[in-house]
Amino acid sequence: MSAKAIIHLDKLRKNIEAVRKLVGPHPKICLPVKADAYGHGAVPVSRAALEAGVEYLAVAGVSEGVELRNAGIGSPVLLLSQAFPGDLPDIIHHDLIPFVSDEEFIKEAAAAAERADKQLTVHLKVDTGMGRLGCSPEAAAAMAGRICSYPMLKLGGTATHFSAADSPEEGDRAYTKGQIEKFRQAVTCIKQGQGQGQAGIEPGIVHAANSGALVFHGDSYFDMVRPGLFIYGYSPDIETEALPVMELSSAVVSIKKIKKGEAVSYGRSWIAPEDTCIGVIPLGYADGLPRSLSSNGSNDNAIGNSNGNSTGHSILIRGRAYPLAGRICMDQCMVNLGPVTDVQRWDKAMIFGPGFINARDIAEKTGTIPYEITCRINKRVPREYKA
Repeated sequence: MSAKAIIHLDKLRKNIEAVRKLVGPHPKICLPVKADAYGHGAVPVSRAALEAGVEYLAVAGVSEGVELRNAGIGSPVLLLSQAFPGDLPDIIHHDLIPFVSDEEFIKEAAAAAERADKQLTVHLKVDTGMGRLGCSPEAAAAMAGRICSYPMLKLGGTATHFSAADSPEEGDRAYTKGQIEKFRQAVTCIKQGQGQGQAGIEPGIVHAANSGALVFHGDSYFDMVRPGLFIYGYSPDIETEALPVMELSSAVVSIKKIKKGEAVSYGRSWIAPEDTCIGVIPLGYADGLPRSLSSNGSNDNAIGNSNGNSTGHSILIRGRAYPLAGRICMDQCMVNLGPVTDVQRWDKAMIFGPGFINARDIAEKTGTIPYEITCRINKRVPREYKA
């Protein structure tokens, strides 16, 4: 069995069900499928999510939206990142929904829609404290007015994004509460027409909640929630269960015996403490296995049970966790199977997955977040989808 990422769509559906139970029947659910659905595969994941009741999808770049349209996916698709003026013909042609937040791009979008003779739906982005994209809350009503001043533009929604909603720290929670209040006030100003010199404007679908807000800030749901990490299996709150959707597996393709004192892999950083067996697995950092997980000492980790939660990284083979031996290579890694082993060539080797460690465990060992671990699984690793 070559390396492959197994995507458990049944777990994806269960996570969507869990979101629906949290938010109730009324808010819509938007699933971000940017970065190839965080490495899970944008098209298959989108189809499964829409069948499970998700109403909107979200991507970062126009090419990601076009991929969905070319696959026959017709649901509303939000563009979360700032589009370029040159992207507007494709955005309009493929019925994508860009975020806008400044007069210059609003004008560009209106002109492109006029040229295409097709109304373009946009969502207004408000910066309530992320410090990234978006107009100020004070300018939101005026921006909504500018959008509505162009007949070929339609204000389909108003959104913001939280910067620390996943944190349980009191200061971060207070900061998020402040963001929610700023956003609520901005939406109220849009509805009342404040600062526009005209009647109030319907803000469209109002949305803000990411995964952190989903579990920690129930007052942020508004008309739609946008949980990404939660639906892919990683809840910001350990008491709110989410099921990891991705499993990364490969196989033992070679087993060789080495003597005490012999080195394994580049730099001779791992020296065998005894006569032992080394298993070779065709998966390396080019596939997305972080090189920082490499074993750099002879006693980094002991051969143990199936939990794999030790200081070094282990790989599950035949129900036992075997530690990495030496540096992870571009295309391969090695494990210490011990002096005597029942592991056989071609046995399945699980890097992370059900009943073993998950992407969050690896993220904690490498000082990053689960998003990065799943996103970095290279496309040369085939995806296998299980219903």
